Amino acid sequence: MTGFGRPVISYTMPLVALLMAVAVRAGGLSVDEGSLNVRILVGALSSAIMFTTIFVVLDHAEAVARRVGEPFGTLVLTFAVTAIEVSIIVSMMLHGENNPTLARESVFSTVMITSTGVVGMCLTLGGWRHRKQAIVRQGTSAYLAVLIALTVMTLVLPTYTQTTDPGTFSAAQLGFVSVLSVLLYASFVFAQTVRHRDDFVQEHAHDVSMRTAPHESISVSALLLLGGLIGIVMLAEQVAASVEDTLVAYKVTQADSIVGALIAGLVLMPEAISAVRASLNNELQRGLNVAMGSACATIGLTIPAVAAASLLTGRGLTLGLPAADAVLLVLALFICSVSFSTERTTFLTGMVHVVVFFTYVFLIFVP
Repeated sequence: MTGFGRPVISYTMPLVALLMAVAVRAGGLSVDEGSLNVRILVGALSSAIMFTTIFVVLDHAEAVARRVGEPFGTLVLTFAVTAIEVSIIVSMMLHGENNPTLARESVFSTVMITSTGVVGMCLTLGGWRHRKQAIVRQGTSAYLAVLIALTVMTLVLPTYTQTTDPGTFSAAQLGFVSVLSVLLYASFVFAQTVRHRDDFVQEHAHDVSMRTAPHESISVSALLLLGGLIGIVMLAEQVAASVEDTLVAYKVTQADSIVGALIAGLVLMPEAISAVRASLNNELQRGLNVAMGSACATIGLTIPAVAAASLLTGRGLTLGLPAADAVLLVLALFICSVSFSTERTTFLTGMVHVVVFFTYVFLIFVP
């Protein structure tokens, strides 16, 4: 243990991840270079370091969150994870040949994983331990309203526009929708943190700030959080691109869907663990804030970022979902609206979300 009361690994892993990422780039061992055996070894080592660093980053993010309090603490992890996803998607968009559907699949996977998988685990495990759990209906309704508007505008509407081919926006439409997405998400953050802050904070939530050691430095945690995130971004790009190249080489169908789900799963892991922990600690609203906030941030910030990259580089961007995915998306959002229509949830409510999540996963491999 260190003098700050943390394991040594908590301080060393962000640096190890950064050094590993730099070594891979500087040593010419990226996904496009080096022998196959070397790339496999580097990919396995990168994966191990990245997963370990994810848990370390989660620890530092929660330390910062405890010091700044809710709902600001939730935003710390949300913005961190969104930054990771944006970096990975943009870098992979520019990797190799144009991949116009990668952003769509990653964003769709993020919404499905959070609204069915993460929320389902929170409701199921929390409901099983505590029988019934309370939520703040005003806050969850705000999340759903923003999420429904953003998903329909960015993932469903492109299929029905007439200016360009189905599933795509024209440059003017893409820019217009991107600006609206940023404005809507910014309005939501303002409401969450300033205007209607009480709507997102559970009245009888545990005072987690008391569990933070008085001598724990928020600046140290913030620096390690930033360093770890940079390392994760660089390593996740390596891992995801390796998987993409392997799937393409073996002519695997649904390669974009698999890669998109992989990216979403990797970057959402810290938030998923944080949300489930909060639910088990009978802080369900905080867990929902983390899960649903990630979905809103992903669309509100990721779509404008990849849209800007598409417009600047001239690479095509397909956002409209196929019919089957659109049905799943509508089903997930409808179930969320029903689940959060009351102020209490049980494990049965969570099981409904989990069933839809497993359906989504199954259809990735058996479309």
